[in-house]
Formats: sequence, structure tokens, C-alpha cells
Amino acid sequence: MDHKTIIIQLLMAFVGSLGFSLLFGMRGKHLVPASLGGVLVWGLYLLLAKCIHDEGFMACLVAAAAAVLYAELLAHLRKCPATIFVIPAILPLVPGSGLYYTMAYAVQGNIAEAKIYGSQTLETALAIAAGISFVIALRQLHTKRTTK
Repeated sequence: MDHKTIIIQLLMAFVGSLGFSLLFGMRGKHLVPASLGGVLVWGLYLLLAKCIHDEGFMACLVAAAAAVLYAELLAHLRKCPATIFVIPAILPLVPGSGLYYTMAYAVQGNIAEAKIYGSQTLETALAIAAGISFVIALRQLHTKRTTK
């Protein structure tokens, strides 16, 4: 992948996260940091996909975990809920095209292709969920240990 393509993808990650944030009513000082989370997460995903030659589970899991860490850090610094930062940050990872192609092939009756896209989509969704869950579980363990 060339530099121009990477820059365009990062720009679109920002625009997509920004649009999603605006759609759900985010305004003011949190808008740009929330949108930058999408750039950070997508950039990390692209880097991992290239370095470990994996555009699947591991790259998505680590990028999703990074999204939660980013959101938790911003929430702490800005004294607001992490949810407003984590959702726009994770948005670029959501397998929208996989969902589309799974359904399109299923409706066309091409079950073999639907299974291929469906399994890839499920793998990505599970990676996102696992990355989020992993960081939240670690944070809760840390909180329990420090409060004792």
C-alpha cells in the first residue's frame, strides 16, 4: 500500500468518526479528540496488518484495545465518560463491507461466498469485542487491587 492510499484512509477514518460523532449529537471540545481516535485506531490497524501480515483477528483485537485505552485516557483527562470517545474510535474497524457482502451473497443464493464473508465478518466483530473486553477487564482488576 502506498503512502497516498494510507493518507486517504486515515483522512477518511477521521471524517467517518467525525460524522458519526456529529450524528449522535457530540459537540464542542470533545469532537476533534473523539475523531482523532478513529485515525489513531485505523493507523494502528494498518501498521499491524502490514507488520504481522494479518488483516484479521490480531490486528483488529490490538487496535480495538488501543481504542479503549485512548478513550479511557481522554475520559480521565477531560472528566467525562469514556463511551463518547471509544465509539467513534472503534468505528473504522467495524466490518461494514463484510456485512454487506455476506447479506448480498446470501440473498443471491451464493451460500459459499456468504459463508466466507460471514466468517470474516464474525472474526472481526469478535476481535473488536475481545479487545474491548480485555482492556475493561484489566482496568477492573487494577481498580480492585488499588482500592484494597
